[in-house]
Amino acid sequence: MHHGTFGYGRGHNDFIDLNKLGAIITKGTSMKPKMGNKPPRIAETTSGMMNAIGLENPGLDYFVENDLPFLKQFDTPIIVNCFGGAEGTIGAYVDICEALNKLPIDGVEINLSCPNVKAGCLAFGTTYEGVKEITSACRKVLTSKPLIVKLTPNVTDITLPAKGAEEAGADAISLINTITAMKIDIEKRRPILGINTGGLSGPAIKPVAVRMVYQASHSVKIPVMGLGGIMTGEDAIEFMMAGANCVSVGSANLVDPNASIKIIEGMEEFMRTHNIDDINSIVDSVQMN
Repeated sequence: MHHGTFGYGRGHNDFIDLNKLGAIITKGTSMKPKMGNKPPRIAETTSGMMNAIGLENPGLDYFVENDLPFLKQFDTPIIVNCFGGAEGTIGAYVDICEALNKLPIDGVEINLSCPNVKAGCLAFGTTYEGVKEITSACRKVLTSKPLIVKLTPNVTDITLPAKGAEEAGADAISLINTITAMKIDIEKRRPILGINTGGLSGPAIKPVAVRMVYQASHSVKIPVMGLGGIMTGEDAIEFMMAGANCVSVGSANLVDPNASIKIIEGMEEFMRTHNIDDINSIVDSVQMN
């Protein structure tokens, strides 16, 4: 599966067979077009990268007119990642979910790392109550689509937001989103990114992601999608052993457009080497010390 880095699939179509993917998760989409943050918006870091794109996207109407017909050519399930636009209010989340409920797509993933405008700059996704409230509201209008809730790692206890999503009727949770980070240009004595901080992704966050997937998957009964720095088949297997039912690939797509196919092949190779017939048999198979 793919998050944001895959855009709407077009750029990767020249490199890989999109039919071979388990699903395509679009980049974050809002009702109205949204401008991103001021540049610079990307910075390289040790074993990873930071981004402060600011959820820039052309809006739902553009997606329906231009990107959805392209994606519908393939057999691959389409999951639309969405958020509440510039307002970031519960009403704005409900509006986009209501619109997505009517579209020929296979699922909706809500990004809860957006600032909740009413409550100052707190993200919805950091508290049990916040996650439960917004998930409940989206669930009411998403009557015909699976609902995945994407959780932020910028919390002390990941099990609370996970439980909030489950209790509000989410079909699955996905984690982790990026970790808030900063990088400074020591010559200029200024942060590299235009808005000072950004989200850290890539291999640097993988051990944190594996730990959080383990904790979250043991606190809920709904399926868990694991992501965060997956570059190889072995990485994907590790997430599944920690409790992820499926995995998703982000930053690796930027390094190698063929990453997802190579990861699938790596997983198959691991299964052959270890005589595993069913990939699901490794889910949550880690034996803690």
